[in-house]
Amino acid sequence: MTAVRRAAQARRAVQNRVASRYRLRGVIDAIDVDDDSSAIASLLATREFPWGITQSLSFALFRTYAVPSIGELLYDTGQFTEATQKRYDDTVLLLDAPIEHGFDSPAGRAGIRRINQMHAMYDISNDDMLYVLSTFVVCPVRWVNAYEWRTLTDNEIHGLTTHYRTLGKRMAIKDIPISYDEFERFYEDYEKRHFAFSSKSRAVADSTLDLLGTFLPYRLLPRWLVRRMSFALMDDRLLTAFNYPKPTAVERILVRGGLKARGLAIRLVARPRTEPLYGRQTPQVRGYPRGYRLEELGTFTPGCPVAHAPAE
Repeated sequence: MTAVRRAAQARRAVQNRVASRYRLRGVIDAIDVDDDSSAIASLLATREFPWGITQSLSFALFRTYAVPSIGELLYDTGQFTEATQKRYDDTVLLLDAPIEHGFDSPAGRAGIRRINQMHAMYDISNDDMLYVLSTFVVCPVRWVNAYEWRTLTDNEIHGLTTHYRTLGKRMAIKDIPISYDEFERFYEDYEKRHFAFSSKSRAVADSTLDLLGTFLPYRLLPRWLVRRMSFALMDDRLLTAFNYPKPTAVERILVRGGLKARGLAIRLVARPRTEPLYGRQTPQVRGYPRGYRLEELGTFTPGCPVAHAPAE
């Protein structure tokens, strides 16, 4: 076999591998958003971008702490500084129930009901709830488009937006934006008006970063390095709100460039995922090795309101 033929075969192999990665995109784009937006959200979160969506939603929750009315309430419960792993696990499991089973399934209803019960224990404003919901819409779109192996299509963005609008309605949130662009405008405006430093919010953020350092692969790195990497992913508005040090330009290039390189490697080399990866299956959820009941997650006396979890 000549070198030219070998090169041609290798090129075709790469092309076929890349094409196989895009097949699910076609399936998702064929889904009618008005008919089944949650199917779009589920396929994106469990098949196309399970790692990226998980990271983006974690980052979305993290951002909410920079609003003092949210961060201080979470600090006062004691749950986000003293039982950080449990709070992480419960939030993932409760929010993942509608993704895995659907809004109208027994599990989906139970997860949303449990979150609503916790929210009801506290006087949380509609605007704060709406801001939290907006982070669930905006952060995944921005993260995937910036760092994953492909960008989202208009239909996928519409599907994610509609899924979280449904979630907001089941939380009884009022004045929910209709489109992604409206969510993004609300998100930007709310952060500009409400982000501010609070020592209590900073403590919740620090505890969350400490928890991040216990997850693979981060626990293999020095804790200070994990924090610097985290800072490199934060925008100046968020860094200022927490009074975190500004990363250097080199740190931002290395960390963000590393994520982009991961996305490129997936597009060119990795095989597409054929089975969904749900939140309960991720290694970061570590608190329930013997299983759990959705009705028993969270808190039942004054404690964690899970102010960043949307529900019915």
